Amino acid sequence: MAAQNLKPVGVFGAILGFLGFSALAGVLVTAMVTPAIAVTSMTANNTVGIFEDLPDYMVINQQSQRNTLWALQAGQQVPFAQIYDQNREEVAWDEVSQFVKDAAIAGEDERFYEHGGVDLAGIVRAAINNVTSSSTQGASTLSQQLVKNLLIQEALTYDTEEKRQAGIAAAQASTIDRKLKEAKLAIGLEKRYTKDEILLAYLNIAGFGGNTYGIESAAQQYYSTTAKDLTAAQAASLLGIVQAPPSRRPDIAENRERNQVRRDAILGNMVEQDMLTKEQYDEAISTPVDDTTVLVSPPRNGCLSASGAKHFCDYVVRNVKNLEALGTTEDERYQNWKRGGYDIYTTVDLDQQAHAEQVLATQTPADETRFELGAAISTVEVGTGRIVIMAQNKSYDNSGEGGGPTTTAVNFNTDREYGQSSGFQTGSTYKLFTLVNWLQNGRGLREVVDGNVKGYSSFPANCEGGTMKLAEPYKPNNFTRTSAGRVSVQTATNQSINAAFIDMASKLDLCDIRETAKSMGVHRADGNELLIYPSAILGTNEIAPLTMANAYATVASGGILCQPIAVDKVVDANGTELVGQTQKCNQAISPEVAAAAAAALKGVMNSGGTGSASNPGDGTVVLGKTGTTDDSLQTWVTSASTRVASAVWVGNIVGQQVISRVDLASGNANSARHRIMKPVQTALDGSPLYATTADFPEPPPELIRGSTQSVPNVAGQSIDQARSVIQSLGLAFADGGTIASEIAAGRVASTDPGSGALVSKGTLVRVFTSDGSLSATVPNVVGTQVKDALKTLGDEGFTSVSVKWTPSVPPDKCEVVASDPTGGTPTSKSTAVTLTVNGGVIVPGEDPDC
Repeated sequence: MAAQNLKPVGVFGAILGFLGFSALAGVLVTAMVTPAIAVTSMTANNTVGIFEDLPDYMVINQQSQRNTLWALQAGQQVPFAQIYDQNREEVAWDEVSQFVKDAAIAGEDERFYEHGGVDLAGIVRAAINNVTSSSTQGASTLSQQLVKNLLIQEALTYDTEEKRQAGIAAAQASTIDRKLKEAKLAIGLEKRYTKDEILLAYLNIAGFGGNTYGIESAAQQYYSTTAKDLTAAQAASLLGIVQAPPSRRPDIAENRERNQVRRDAILGNMVEQDMLTKEQYDEAISTPVDDTTVLVSPPRNGCLSASGAKHFCDYVVRNVKNLEALGTTEDERYQNWKRGGYDIYTTVDLDQQAHAEQVLATQTPADETRFELGAAISTVEVGTGRIVIMAQNKSYDNSGEGGGPTTTAVNFNTDREYGQSSGFQTGSTYKLFTLVNWLQNGRGLREVVDGNVKGYSSFPANCEGGTMKLAEPYKPNNFTRTSAGRVSVQTATNQSINAAFIDMASKLDLCDIRETAKSMGVHRADGNELLIYPSAILGTNEIAPLTMANAYATVASGGILCQPIAVDKVVDANGTELVGQTQKCNQAISPEVAAAAAAALKGVMNSGGTGSASNPGDGTVVLGKTGTTDDSLQTWVTSASTRVASAVWVGNIVGQQVISRVDLASGNANSARHRIMKPVQTALDGSPLYATTADFPEPPPELIRGSTQSVPNVAGQSIDQARSVIQSLGLAFADGGTIASEIAAGRVASTDPGSGALVSKGTLVRVFTSDGSLSATVPNVVGTQVKDALKTLGDEGFTSVSVKWTPSVPPDKCEVVASDPTGGTPTSKSTAVTLTVNGGVIVPGEDPDC
C-alpha cells in the first residue's frame, strides 16, 4: 500500500472531521467512553460547547532523547556514554523500515491515510461494540495517540512532581472533555502536518516499555538492530508492545507468548492490506519470539554504563550548567539537557585515559585493605586547558547499592562542586607560588637563602594589617630533619628545602603569595578561601589534582592560565554545530617569570632533584615538583612538558596512615607517585598528539642572578656603625649579642652570614660584638727551656701551641730558639703559636728527650 495514496474517502473524511465533528463528537465520544450514560440533547449541547473552546492545534516538538558523549580513541571520535531522561533516539523518515510504518498502521490505525485525524467510522464501530458487547474497543487514531503522547511529554517538563503527575493524569483521563480535546487537537495536527510527519512523530514518541521510547531505541534494546533494518516479524513484534508495554515486552520471558499473539495479529492485518506478500508473511509468522530471535541490548544510560572515563563523564554532566550552547541561564541549560538530542564532543583521550587507569590499578590497587588508599592523575593540555586524562584508582559507581570498597562516586580529581571531593593537602607542590612570587619581586634563582631550621615570630602580610604576628614561633623542620645551611633558591627548589622557602616567604608577603596562587587558577576544593598561614607555604591547603595540574600548565605555557575545559563542541538534534566550553585564557604571570620558574622546576626533574624518578628521560624536557605532607599522609608529583601538564596524588582518602610505612606489591607507597607519573608521561610523550622536543624559553639573566648583595666586612666597627652600613645595602640588621673574641670589647667581632657572602636583598644579617676575652700578647719565651715555655704560654691562656724541633749540638738541647708569632705580638688567645726548639740529634719518628 503506497504510503501517500490518499483515497477520495480520505478527503471526505477530513472534511467531515473538520466540519461535522463539532456537532457529532460529543454524542459519539460519550457513547464510546461511557456507554451506560443516557445520551441526551443536554449532554450533546454541553460537549459541543467544550469542543469549540479548545485550541485548534498543537506543535510536534522535539521529544526528550539521548545525549551522547564523544571522545578521541585511536585518532577517531567515538561515543563512550549516553545520558538521558528517556531512552529515545529520534530518527528521520528514511531511517525507518517500511515494515515498521506498515505495522503501525495495520496494528493501530488501518484508515490512517483516509481519515482527517478522527476516524468517525471507527468511533461508531467502537461505540456499537461497547454498547452491544462485553468487550471494550477503542477508536483512537494514530493522530490522537500522538496528541496524548505529546501532552504526556509536555507534562513531564512541569517544574514540580505534583504538577507532572496531574498533567499525566489529565492526558490519560477517560473523560469526555479529554477525548474532545484529543480529537480536536488531532484534527489540528492533520491540518498542520503531512501524514508521513504525523506517523514518524508517533513512531519517535511511542512508549515501548520502561524508559524506552521511540522505534529506534526499541529496535536497539529488544533486537540489537536499527529501525531501518527491522524485519517484518521484528517490526510487528515491536508495534505489538505499544498497547500494553508491561505485559508484552519481549525481553521478559513470560511476556513473549503475549507479544507473539499480538505480533501475529498485526502480521495478519498487514498481509490482508497488501503490505506483505504471501512469502513475506509466511516467513514472518514462522519466526518465533524466543531466545533465538530476541537479542536484548539493555539501555546503557548514565556514566555508570559508559565504556570508559566514567568519572570524567560524571564531571562533564556536572558541567552542563556551564555549557553556554545549551542556553543563556543554568535553568534553561538544564531543561534543554533533559530534552536531549545533543552530541557532546569532549576533550578526553580514551587511549591515554585507559593507560593511566591501568597504571593506577597496578601501582595503587583499589582493594587495599590496610587503609583507605586513594590515587588520581589529571592531565591538561598546555595553552588550552583541555582535560586529556582524569583517572583514579577507585572505579566509578553512583548506584544506590554501590559497588563495594573498590568503587566510589567521588571524583578525587575535582572540586566538591564537580565531584564531591574536598581535595587534599598538596605538600611542597604549593612551593611553586612562593617561587613565582619571589621572581615577581625581581629576586633570582642564584640568590642565597637560609635553609637552617629556625623559628619565625612574624611574617609580612598586607591583608593582615601589614604583619602577621604569631603566638608561638613557627619552626618547620626540613624533610631530612637537619638544617641545610645557606643555599641558593635553585638548590632549595631542587631539594625542596622547607626552611629555605619559609625564609623566602619571610622576605616576601604571605598575602601576595596567596594572590599569586589565585592568579594561577588555584583555589581550595571545598570552595573556601586559600589559607595564608606560614604553614600554607609548605602546602596545607586542600586542593584538587586538576587544579594543581593546571597551575603547572600555566608555567609551561609561558604564564598563560587557561581554565580547564571538558567539552570542545556541541552538536544539537538538528545537526547544528555549537560551541563547547569557551576557552578562558589570560596572562596570569609574565613570560619572563614563567621562564625563570620553568628553569628552576626543570632542576627538580633532573638528576639530584626530588622529582627525577618521575622523569621518563626520553628526550622530552619536563619541569615539575614533588610534595609530601606531614607524616607522609599525602604524596604528590607534578610534571609538565610544553604540551601537557599532569598532577599525581597518592594518599589517604580518609585516615592517618603514614604512606612511607606501607609497602605495596609494586613497591613502597611513598614512591608510587613516581611509578605512576613516569609511564603516564612516557605514553603522552610517545603520542603524536602530545609529543614535543621543545624546551622552555630561556629566562632573563636578571632573574637568574637576582638582586644579590655581598655582606660587608664590619669587624672592629661599633654596633651602630655596622647597623648603618648593613641597612644601607638593603640588608636587615639584628644584634646577635656578644661572643668571645680578641677584638676590643664592644666592637664587632663577626657576622652571620659572614663577610663576603652573596645574599638576597632583605636578608637578615646578625652582628656579634666582642667581649674582649680572647685579647692577649704573645710572651717572649726565646732562650727558655721548652717545658717552661709551654707552661708560660698556657698560663697566659693560649690554647693552641705546637713545637717544631731543629737539630742542635748537645749543650743547646731543649732550648726555645724562636716563636711564631714572636714575643710581644698582640693577638688572640685562640691564635696558634709555634715554638722552634733545639732537639739535639733528631731521630726520625721520635721526639727528643726534653
